[in-house]
Amino acid sequence: MRAAAELMAKPMAERLAFVGERPVQRTLKPAVRRVAESTAGPIGKPGRRGTTQAALRDDTGSILPLTIFYGVLCIVVVLLAASATSLYLERERLFALADGAALAGAESYDLSSVTLADGSPHPVLEPTEVRKAVADYLESAVADGFDGLRMERATTEDGRSASVQISAVWHPPVVSLLVPAGYRLDVTSSARSVFG
Repeated sequence: MRAAAELMAKPMAERLAFVGERPVQRTLKPAVRRVAESTAGPIGKPGRRGTTQAALRDDTGSILPLTIFYGVLCIVVVLLAASATSLYLERERLFALADGAALAGAESYDLSSVTLADGSPHPVLEPTEVRKAVADYLESAVADGFDGLRMERATTEDGRSASVQISAVWHPPVVSLLVPAGYRLDVTSSARSVFG
């Protein structure tokens, strides 16, 4: 009875470590032994000395920082891919508009200005007429949906082809620190009228 009272008066680590003269590690089951070691240190050694060493060897919880990092990385990649796709599509739309404007400028001649050269008819374009035709084309409903659309240049250099440069502002689908809020796109196109 006295031995039991002395045993109860000892700290928990010492009670788990020894029963009488015999170490507990021979009598405890492995699951109970792991619980005893995690709270009291290694069996046979009282105190919490073993918990810091076990914590350094234990990798529990190390998956959470990796999950957060890869989650953020995936979000950044998706945002950049969406912005790059949006930029590419907006540039293609602007190219299509510039092609149409150049074609309108190339057809801005009068039949009275058509000349014969080498036995075939060739129209003669005037820069002012090209500019007026391109401006009319850009004011039409075809040019809707562009932000800050403007005609940078519309002229003819050789009197046979029309050259058009237009620009518009592109906005990304999601504004972030990695992508600018707006970017001006410039495209150039040229067209020539052909009698056939």
